Amino acid sequence: MKLLTMSTLSGMAFTQMNHPLAMGMMLLLQTAMMCLISGLMHQSFWFQYILFMVFIGGMLVLFIYVASLASNEMFSMSTKMMMTLMGMMTASTMIKNQPILNSSDSTMYNTTSDEIILMTSKLYNQPSGTLTILAALYLLMTLVVVVKITNVSKGPLRQST
Repeated sequence: MKLLTMSTLSGMAFTQMNHPLAMGMMLLLQTAMMCLISGLMHQSFWFQYILFMVFIGGMLVLFIYVASLASNEMFSMSTKMMMTLMGMMTASTMIKNQPILNSSDSTMYNTTSDEIILMTSKLYNQPSGTLTILAALYLLMTLVVVVKITNVSKGPLRQST
């Protein structure tokens, strides 16, 4: 409940932003909250972790691109943004002090470590264990090949001398 409210409030704060780096930061915060919400709904955080890491990779590329385009633009807080942040802080403290509305909702989040081990052990047992290891080795080999093929000095982000 708290995460959903914070996600909604940060979505409203996103509409008040006009600097691209601040928008990227808010988008990153939104993604982290959505990964937490969906991870709490399911018993395993594996998919959410992968989703967050892929999103971080894309955001790093966008950050480099935007930072090279708008490198001298100063970031300043507008009054609308300050009011939105104050509203977010006030709402989060009000939500923090509220008791849990329904105890049956909180039982969905209570899992034991044995249940989590049983859920993830299917990934590494036969016959899918071999396939998982082969996929990891293939990705590692692809990473090494891409690093060896690319020449850093001829790329788009090369150092100018």
